[in-house]
Amino acid sequence: MRRKVLLVEDDELIREFVSDYFKKEAWEVYEAQHGKMAMELFALHPVDLVVLDIMMPEMDGWSVCRKIRQQSDIPIMIITARVDDDDQLMGFELGADEYVTKPFSPKVLVARAKALMKRAEGSIGRGDDIAQFGALTVNKRAHTVTIAGVPISLTPKEYELLLFFIKHEGTVLSRDSILNGVWGMDYFGDHRTVDTHVKKLRAKLDTEQHLIQTMIRFGYKFEAKR
Repeated sequence: MRRKVLLVEDDELIREFVSDYFKKEAWEVYEAQHGKMAMELFALHPVDLVVLDIMMPEMDGWSVCRKIRQQSDIPIMIITARVDDDDQLMGFELGADEYVTKPFSPKVLVARAKALMKRAEGSIGRGDDIAQFGALTVNKRAHTVTIAGVPISLTPKEYELLLFFIKHEGTVLSRDSILNGVWGMDYFGDHRTVDTHVKKLRAKLDTEQHLIQTMIRFGYKFEAKR
């Protein structure tokens, strides 16, 4: 089946350029020129990925990201000219999975989108299909996480982070090692990105008191700040 992407960008030239590259890779593309149109298209068409600009008329990308995340755990990539660390952290706090700054190569953007989809579809974390930690169960084949049988909704990046902790159970992990392992060597964000995602992941998992100890077993033993 063809993957479907909702591309939200108010600059017509950028939108058409990026859209062409997605189509060359056999993606079906829905285009929106502002946030209000994006939400209308999102309600009408099931998509696999949202690529979202921030500075737009009628409804900005922050608002769109927040609204989509309230409804769905679909992967979200933010593209923007805003390069401040605080802006990137804002995106991640709202639930974005990738943050790409302008100018960028459309070819590389599509490659990163494909990589994100592979992770979201569960092609990472190979090994035993079921990981059990107390009341926490991770089904890698089905890409599901449950606590005492209750489904836990995780974004693709939160799920990838959880699998990284499981893979390195009992290992002392630095923030740098987590950035490299989960975000990749080419990611230029700072350590606050790790802290933000771990905080959100723990908030979702800490519905039972003993799960804090479970997270420690995963390797959440950050090196002391210098």
